[in-house]
Amino acid sequence: MQRLLVAAQFVLIGLIAWPWWGSRSNLAALLLIVPSGLIALWALCHNRPGNFNIRPALKEGAELVTSGPYLWVRNPMYVSLLLLMLGVVVFHGHPNYLLLWFGLAVVLAMKVRLEEAFLLERFPDYAEYMARVKRFIPRIY
Repeated sequence: MQRLLVAAQFVLIGLIAWPWWGSRSNLAALLLIVPSGLIALWALCHNRPGNFNIRPALKEGAELVTSGPYLWVRNPMYVSLLLLMLGVVVFHGHPNYLLLWFGLAVVLAMKVRLEEAFLLERFPDYAEYMARVKRFIPRIY
């Protein structure tokens, strides 16, 4: 299941980003894409190299990070990816890409559910963290 979710994630990213070129300049797309990069960099600054995994499984020696963007959402890297891909959807300007984006959001939500099960097993404090910090949207979801 883990590999299937990761494969689905990358297929959907590729489909959303296709075609790779464009001649449109789109401020709305940039207003989503730039913050997505900033969120990703912020998350990486608070997460030591090798502590995160593309698969919804914990690496050996993984540590629970609750600082930086992790104070606001439990999954800032996924938030960053969703914002980036939403910016690409806006850039394309076609509703079919929005359907692909929703598919990506579903796949990432499924990955998060698997990851959370592992985190609950490994880190006793994770349940309290889950109660305090939302998955993707601060104070909402």
